[in-house]
Amino acid sequence: MQRLMSKKNKKPSQRQLRAGELVRHALVDILAREDLRDPDLKGVSLTLTEVRCAPDLRHARVFCMPLGGQDTPTVLKAINRCSSFLRGRLGQEVDMKFTPQLVFLADNSFDQAGHISALLHRPDVARDLARDKTSDDER
Repeated sequence: MQRLMSKKNKKPSQRQLRAGELVRHALVDILAREDLRDPDLKGVSLTLTEVRCAPDLRHARVFCMPLGGQDTPTVLKAINRCSSFLRGRLGQEVDMKFTPQLVFLADNSFDQAGHISALLHRPDVARDLARDKTSDDER
């Protein structure tokens, strides 16, 4: 049981992090240059926030969000339809033993950050934070 827990919570290696950044930069360049034929992607700007590679670097999860966050499910379906084309272009761009299979997912970190910011600006939380700060100053 302990082995299963440790593998699931294991942090990515430096190799995985470097490969993820390499793939992210290459995908940004490809998306900037290429004109994708999918009608759902016409005129859509994507923000690629993070790429998480599997330990064997054969699979990559690409976290992205359309600019403005509008029509996210439709855009994600469209970009996933284009993933094999993007994988082919990625294979030409980066020098890796294996070109990872790409899966595009919605990046919800912007929503979570907005939710946390809204919580911190609530009057009762601001009052508690101010009270904690004054008690720390008295020490």
